[in-house]
Parts: sequence; C-alpha cells; structure tokens
Amino acid sequence: MRFPELAEALARAAQRLGAANDFTVQLERPREATHGDLASNVAMILAGRMKQRPRDLAQVILAELDLPSLHIESADIAGPGFINFTVSRDYLLEQLRGVVRSGGEYGRSHWGKGCKVNVEFVSANPTGPLHVGHGRGASVGDTIARLLKFTGHEVIREFYVNDAGVQIEKLVDSMEARYRQLQGHDLDIPEGGYHGDYIGELAQELREKYGKKLDGDWGPEERKLVRDYGVERVGGEQRNTMQLLRVEFDEFRSESALYESKQIGATLDDLADRGLIYPREGAAWLRTTAFGDDKDRVLVKSDGAFTYFLPDIAYHREKSRRGFDKAIDVWGADHHGYVARMTAAMESLGLDREFFEAVIVQLVRVERGGEEVKFSKRSGEYVTLRDLIEEVGTDVARYFFLERGPQQQMVFDLDLAKERSEKNPVYKVQYAHARIRSLYRRGEIDPAAIDLD
Repeated sequence: MRFPELAEALARAAQRLGAANDFTVQLERPREATHGDLASNVAMILAGRMKQRPRDLAQVILAELDLPSLHIESADIAGPGFINFTVSRDYLLEQLRGVVRSGGEYGRSHWGKGCKVNVEFVSANPTGPLHVGHGRGASVGDTIARLLKFTGHEVIREFYVNDAGVQIEKLVDSMEARYRQLQGHDLDIPEGGYHGDYIGELAQELREKYGKKLDGDWGPEERKLVRDYGVERVGGEQRNTMQLLRVEFDEFRSESALYESKQIGATLDDLADRGLIYPREGAAWLRTTAFGDDKDRVLVKSDGAFTYFLPDIAYHREKSRRGFDKAIDVWGADHHGYVARMTAAMESLGLDREFFEAVIVQLVRVERGGEEVKFSKRSGEYVTLRDLIEEVGTDVARYFFLERGPQQQMVFDLDLAKERSEKNPVYKVQYAHARIRSLYRRGEIDPAAIDLD
C-alpha cells in the first residue's frame, strides 16, 4: 500500500521541527495486523540527529499532522518509536468502489504518451521447437509490453528471426542426412546438427512435396529451397506455440532481410565516420571502451567475415531509425555479458544511454517427482514449451513463469503445477473465484446490479 501524501507530510513535519532535508520516509505494512495498516520508523531514524528520544520525537511529529486530510483514522506510537497508522475505512471503501467502477481500466494512465517502445523477446533461431526458457522470456516480454501499453506508451512486440549463419546451415545439413536415410543411405547427422523427430518429419515432407527434385546431390539451388522450407516450417511452429501461450507479436524481422537491406554496411560506415573503427591484426575493431565497455570489440574479422556483433548493432540502429524512443530486449542468462557492449555500441552511434535496455531472464529447470526432466522425444535435446503448455495449461504456465522475478533462477515443478490443493497458487486463485461465483449464485446476486454506495 502506497501513501505518498502521508510520507510527504511526515517529511515536512520533521523538517519543521528542525530535521535536515536529507532523509527518505519509508512506509511499510506492520507485521501484525492489529498494529494498523502502515508504519514508519522516521522518528527512530532522526532521533539521534535531533537529540531527542524516539518516542518523544514521534509524539511531536504526530502533533504536526492533520490526520483526517491524509485519510488516516488513527495513529499511535509503538515499541521504541514506530508510528502506526490506521487508514480511514470510508477512504478504503471509496477506493474499492473506484476499482469496481473502473473494471479492467483500473490503473490505466497516459504516463508514457508520446513514447514509442520496441520490446523484442524470444527471437529464437528457427532451427527447432521452443524450449521452456523461451516460454519464460515470452511471458516476461509480453508482460512488459502490456504494462507499457497500459501506461500510455506506443508499443511494438517484435520477434527477431535469426535465419542466417552457421545454425541455419546445420539445420539444412541435418535435414539432408534424414532425407538420405529415407532414400536408404547411411548418412549420420553432422556434428552440431539437430536430432529431434521433427527433422525426420521435415525430411519426409520435403520428399512428398518435391519428389525427385531433391533425390540427387544438393547444390546451392536445392540447399536454398530446403533452407527456406525448413525456416518457414520451424518458424511457423514457433509462432503457433507462442499463440498457445497467448503471446502475439506485431513484427517479425529477419536477419537475412537485414543483410539484404545493406543496413550492416551502412552501420559500419556510420561508425567509421564517427572515428570509432580502427584496424588491428587485419580486423576492424569498434572502440567500445570509450563508452564503458571493458574491451574493444571486433566487427569484421581478418577474413572479411562479420562477427555476430555487427549485425546486432545494425539491427538496433535500425530500431532507432524506425522511430523508436526506447528498445527493450529480453535476453537469456547466456547473454548477460553482452549487455555492456551493446549499450556501448548504441552510445557510439550517438544514441542516448537510456535508449537500450536489456532484461535478463534466468534459466528454468523442469522437475517431476523431484527429478529434473531433461529430454523431449520431439526436440531430442530439451523439454519443449509446447509439451509443457499441453501438460499444465496456458494459465498455469504463464503464472509460474511470472511468479518469480526474471533475475531469479526457477524450478518449474510439474507435480505442483497440476496439483489441486492450496499448495498450488494458481489453484488457490481459481478456487477463490469459483467460491465467489458460488456465493453469487446461491444468493441470487447479480454482481453488475450491486449498489456500490
């Protein structure tokens, strides 16, 4: 419960009594409900400085307050000098009436009006089913977007499709191995490839769709056909899984389109024009240490190939050029070390330090019967998000993902998620709702017709 007016009144009262303006008044809930609704230790904090006993100072501070104007019914001094406050019942009832009248609009504001925010999350490689970590990131990202929108910001939810690079080539190699196996050839999945059942399903689909066109050796044309098919099919499955989690995206941006748009070269030129690119050992380096990074970063390797960092900079530069005032990225724990360099890169482009913000989401461990669940037959390597949603339901999945702050590691207990008892927090919410509806039904009460006055 927040009462900023009361906190400000306490601060002004203390200052009138001689306290310096160098302290913050804290209001907290008392541990015991009988001690009121709010408590402050301001007298205990200031007593030493003002050379008074805490209880005596608390008494004179209280005498300075106009309690009724602050919606306080009563106040008393407890223990060594705590000031306990009981909020006016009439005030609380009026707040409840306001909540009921506002309905789903309660709390909406225009605080962020005029601010355009890009919230990017999930952004998985289109190489396999989404895992439970993606589910947690999606839940966090979607919630951030919802809150921003509710407070008046213009929000775009964005999924960056990493459809270029080594991982995509490994997807094609894996599909080729399964395709050759369907032909009766003995060809293993290459090192670093993908082993899940979905690879065999994709190979079978290719054979049915294209027949003899792919029966021979795969040259550039065939590999592109297979690459496009695999990326679209896997990406489609990922989008379907997001819909199961009730997460909708406004934009899907692809890495391959970024290359085709020549934004990467334009970004390199932009940084060079700012005097921040320098050569070393045949490579092109970005002077990120000038903006707080712990070391400079390679953008173009000695063989002329781009590092992963350069396309990422170009992508975020494009966000600014698309008119966004702020870019929020939801990243997995493995990207923690990436934050400082990306922040530095945005500053090197002349953007405000507040333009870019990363929210790091920690790992998820799935357990059943106290043991970790590691594998899914479909993925071959991990528990898929779809499997989880189909087992426990969307509401439960989202609640569990959001129950802890994203910076905390979490254990997703499948047994608890399905338990129908007070141990399961989602069941408690659903049970409470069912009981309330039961009271309305038995009392023949229409909640919409209740006189709030």
